[in-house]
Amino acid sequence: MNMLQNKSFWIAAALALLMAATRYNHFGSALSLPDASYAVFFLGGLFLGRARGALPVLALLLLEAALVDFYAINYSGVSGWCVTSAYSFLVVAYGALWFVGRWYAPRHDLTLKGFAGLLAAAVVAGSAAFVIANVSFYLLAGYFDSMSVVDYVSGVAQYFGSYVSVAVLYIGVAVSGQMVYALLENKHRQEKDAA
Repeated sequence: MNMLQNKSFWIAAALALLMAATRYNHFGSALSLPDASYAVFFLGGLFLGRARGALPVLALLLLEAALVDFYAINYSGVSGWCVTSAYSFLVVAYGALWFVGRWYAPRHDLTLKGFAGLLAAAVVAGSAAFVIANVSFYLLAGYFDSMSVVDYVSGVAQYFGSYVSVAVLYIGVAVSGQMVYALLENKHRQEKDAA
């Protein structure tokens, strides 16, 4: 099959473009969208996780995340404070998002009940990724030797809601788009059959 006619190719390209366009700014601003990385990895698992070549796509998205970070730190003035020995655990955090999306894929249907289940899975995956990333940062970054676990948790807890809710919002928009596309495609097919 021609690569440009392959739906998986276009999904992977859209996810890579979304991450490239948003990753450099975790929280967004008046001029930019917040980081979509959590959503990208979850949606990758959901839409591509069972496709042939899924693991190379996962690897390419992980590489892209690292390259965007490298560029942002070295050429855009973004702080490299978060790049420590804990940085490698982002592979585990993003892998959790991907594999929860992959796990949910056979359960995914385009109904309101299916949409609610998908968002619940996204909350679980986003929460797991947030915990993995922050626990590894606390344990391995070398910044928190004199800080108690309670103080650290209270410090990062303020970011939990935004990380998870932004991911769920992106996922909700993507799947809403999928639902609209399916409805339009079904309507077009019915009109074609009626003609």
